[in-house]
Amino acid sequence: MQLFYTVQSGDTLISISRRWEIPLNSLTASNNLTPPYTIYPGQQLSMPPGINTYSVQPGDSIFSISQKYRISANAIINANGIKPPYIITPNQILTIPSGVPYYVVKPGDTLFGIARRYNVTFKGQPRPDYIIQSNPGITQNIIPGMQLYIPYPPPGGPGKIAYITSFDDVSSFFFGLYNPDTGRTNVFTSQTIDKPSFINIFWSPDSTRIAYADNKGIISVFNVVTESIQKIDQTSDPIPSMDWNSSGNKLVYSTGEEIRIYDIISFKFSSIKRSGSSYPQFMPNGKELLYVREDSSGIRQIFTSTLDGSNEKQITNMESNSISNVRLSPDGRLVLYTWPGASISMIYTIELTSGKTYDIPGWLEGKNYNPVWSPDSTRIAYSATHYSNGKYYSLIRVTGPKGEGDSTLAVSDCFSTPVTWSPDSRKIAYLSGCGDFDTPYKQMWSIDTTKPAPLNMLYNTNLYTLEWSPA
Repeated sequence: MQLFYTVQSGDTLISISRRWEIPLNSLTASNNLTPPYTIYPGQQLSMPPGINTYSVQPGDSIFSISQKYRISANAIINANGIKPPYIITPNQILTIPSGVPYYVVKPGDTLFGIARRYNVTFKGQPRPDYIIQSNPGITQNIIPGMQLYIPYPPPGGPGKIAYITSFDDVSSFFFGLYNPDTGRTNVFTSQTIDKPSFINIFWSPDSTRIAYADNKGIISVFNVVTESIQKIDQTSDPIPSMDWNSSGNKLVYSTGEEIRIYDIISFKFSSIKRSGSSYPQFMPNGKELLYVREDSSGIRQIFTSTLDGSNEKQITNMESNSISNVRLSPDGRLVLYTWPGASISMIYTIELTSGKTYDIPGWLEGKNYNPVWSPDSTRIAYSATHYSNGKYYSLIRVTGPKGEGDSTLAVSDCFSTPVTWSPDSRKIAYLSGCGDFDTPYKQMWSIDTTKPAPLNMLYNTNLYTLEWSPA
């Protein structure tokens, strides 16, 4: 359910967004505010997720912190389970709620108007019936003072979002599918999968199959139509990346010693020797590969070659071995990668024709992870780690292929999160809801880049990865 903050005298949208480190565009979009963005005391604002922790400083009291955030002391006490005499200590990390989980009906309100104001819409149309479903017993005749739970609607749009989930027994994992058009999920409990290695899944172009590798190096293909799993190979090294050809009948991956192209129809594969190879991908023409391997000096570089390994060309001139997250743009013009490592991770793109490299600005702390291309090759989404008020968060960011317009759209309360694009290159899905460790995540969110109001899709569900289908 959405959270609502009551505007206080002296508040501005900028001061509220800074208080919880919420992207300003996200705050205005969540409330359908337009220029000149006027707000007034007593107005209730739907609050997107932000930075909701506070590290207690010497001299702080619950009352002084409540004054700082302009919320009630009881809200802080209840959110943190603080007992009388309400003592807090320096460096204690408190949860600071940005609002209450209900909207208070005002004179003149209608369910239709509330739905329109707070984005309870589907395909552009307000859906007051969603509000009625979330508040059993109410009718269209609402009265001032009534407290209403305001749900998030399904995001809508093409494709389905695959995820890996578990129940109480975390030794058993299952595929799940979320339908953005209905908000419904389907968990394939008929097929148990071994713990996935690297928690990566790869959709076939026709969205009927998902390739993945488990922690034993077994590569499998899950058919979402027949709900069957086909085990195709086993390697001794972990598999961080795989790729389908455009026809969806071949899968390319690396065993560490060689790159294999497996035909899922004939059950046969061809291979080329490439010691230390990783991130193999088909070029759009289907006749060439892109991959990473060591050069003559032992430094990992990006190369291209034909499918049989001939006509190999070196693309990069790296000075260290830390190149990671290599991804070819869907149009085959640029490659993105991260460098130099995990503690500091910057994103770069390189043009295949000219070899020109571009530095993506990224977030201030230099921890930029999980970059992915939009299907139309015009943007990159990624997760940038940000430490604030005693906790790590992830900023969901978007940039152009050469670093243009690099900006934050939303906030996840995890150290890092995978991100994935909708087939129309309009929406981004990501994970949140972390405890002390990143996995399992507990929430799935989406955000429309044209109107960045975050929508919650799944809640209180064990989640380990997600990937939006191509169609």
